[in-house]
Amino acid sequence: MTVLAAAAFAAVLAVALGATAVTIPASRRAQMLRILATFGGSRISDLRPRRPTFTEVARPPVVRFLQLVGDIITPSFSRQRLTRRLDQAGNPPAWPLDRVIRARMVGAVLGAIFGYYLGGILVSTPLSVILGTVIGVVVPELLVHNAAVKRQRDIERTLPDVLDALVIGVEAGLGLDAALTHVAAMLRGPMPDEINRMLHEMRLGVARTQALRALSARTSVRDLKRLVTALVQAGELGISISGILREHAADQRSRRRQRAEEQAQKVAVKLLFPVLICLFPVIFIVVLGPAVLSALRDFT
Repeated sequence: MTVLAAAAFAAVLAVALGATAVTIPASRRAQMLRILATFGGSRISDLRPRRPTFTEVARPPVVRFLQLVGDIITPSFSRQRLTRRLDQAGNPPAWPLDRVIRARMVGAVLGAIFGYYLGGILVSTPLSVILGTVIGVVVPELLVHNAAVKRQRDIERTLPDVLDALVIGVEAGLGLDAALTHVAAMLRGPMPDEINRMLHEMRLGVARTQALRALSARTSVRDLKRLVTALVQAGELGISISGILREHAADQRSRRRQRAEEQAQKVAVKLLFPVLICLFPVIFIVVLGPAVLSALRDFT
């Protein structure tokens, strides 16, 4: 009983320390790097050793230890992948890159603990500890990936409305920058937020072509990438913007209607298995149940 109580206390203490490590805010250096990367074309991912700041020194030792271990075992390509996913997810202020790395370390510790306690039930204890550690490391990245996919889906869904608003503004006599400013001020959603970020970059001195290409790099929506390519080429060749926006708006409306029809066609296939598993057995019981009971009564 004493060993079990000590193990339970250690598990509770690990959970509490992990929650503290994850909820610690980002350092001032990380905040400044995120702000600079927001207005720049890409993030800064420097893995070279550096002198810790005062905020980092003032952190609890367990938080500094988790951050140090996370920085060591996280390779550069993994940091770049997480950075790209965070950009696609809109760079949530509550989840900077440092916090995601700490969450991976906390997930690894908690996964190893749960794997140790569940060891021997399904698989051996060492294998369960390894599996729990791997799952704990992967779960925060999966959550970031899920947030990025949802946001990119929202961008794809709202892109036709944004293009319609841009067409109305440009054909009313506004320039492209003024139309983008009007759309970013009037509409709400992920796509207007991306436009607002692009406008902030342009106000800081970034050329429109570079800001558009940075917008294309932050998204995985192919329609938006094609629109950005067309706008960049139109600006370089001096082609009228209104015609390009009008054609892309009509194309996006058609694509949205096709996607809706495709989703409607999938409903019948998605309903097939629930009907077969849940509805048909009940129908068979209701229809054939009395006949089976009568037959059993007759035979007995």
